Amino acid sequence: MPDNSTAITTTVTATITAEQFAARTDEIIRSVSRVIDGKPDAVRSALVCLLAEGHLLIEDVPGVGKTMLARALAASVDATVRRIQFTPDLLPGDVTGVSVYNPVDREFEFKPGAVFAHIVIADEINRSSPKTQSALLEAMEERQVTVDGSTHPLPEPFLVVATQNPLEMEGTYALPEAQRDRFMMRISMGYPDAAAEALMIRQRDVVNPLADISPVADAASIAELIAWARAVHVAPAIEEYTVALAQATRSDPSLHLGASPRATLQLIRSAKVWAALDGRDFVIPDDVADLLIPVFAHRLLPARGANRFGAQPIETALRQIIDRVRVPVQARA
Repeated sequence: MPDNSTAITTTVTATITAEQFAARTDEIIRSVSRVIDGKPDAVRSALVCLLAEGHLLIEDVPGVGKTMLARALAASVDATVRRIQFTPDLLPGDVTGVSVYNPVDREFEFKPGAVFAHIVIADEINRSSPKTQSALLEAMEERQVTVDGSTHPLPEPFLVVATQNPLEMEGTYALPEAQRDRFMMRISMGYPDAAAEALMIRQRDVVNPLADISPVADAASIAELIAWARAVHVAPAIEEYTVALAQATRSDPSLHLGASPRATLQLIRSAKVWAALDGRDFVIPDDVADLLIPVFAHRLLPARGANRFGAQPIETALRQIIDRVRVPVQARA
């Protein structure tokens, strides 16, 4: 965090109320929902990742609106947007940028890559090689890029929205654990219901819905909302509850790999925004429990033979953990 984060938080807290925060974010959600019909949870999750300074991984079969969600969020925020189509021949330098020799000045100069934007859409990220996938590691964690020994900061706010097809699809590369751990959340869009699909046919046959979206926020206002959400109160009992959930994943016999400390931190950060979207300036246990699966599930690995307990052993294990970990009482006191 920048050294002046405390000053920023103090100023924002004095000028924005919880109701104003909720009103501003509701406007963004309504704008995105004009394109993404019938998927309020997916839209809300995308906004949480933006305001919690995380990154979003959308995993689903082709054609269900993964890229459309990312583009709709980008269109609703007046900020720089870049889209990278990940393919097997994409090189790391295409993502981060390269140093090019300038014959006039007789020195190398840095040419920024596609990652230098407020919102980066990494489309079908698992279709590129692991070498290219790893080009995003530093950018996602440290919000900077290092090329030829020189460090270049990325713009703020910075959000990577990556889409990927399920791993059983042909021509894909599984994301390594280190890459998955950089994503704050993983969500699935799912198929639309019959009414939403019929409406999509009528509306999108003649017009692109993205063309009707006008920005309802800019980079400065998003930075203001981020600073306000950062100051949302988390009681010590809530922190202990979050740590207990994380530790339970590390000792569960049905899980081979538990949640990392980074996962615990990102669960708290996302819970702050989740509470703020509901017009609260404090986190409650339900905020943490509601986000446990989207924040933790993609980071965990099932133990050998865990599939015998169900088709989704990780989600099943997390639900059981939620049921058995004691919920704090009077957490705000």
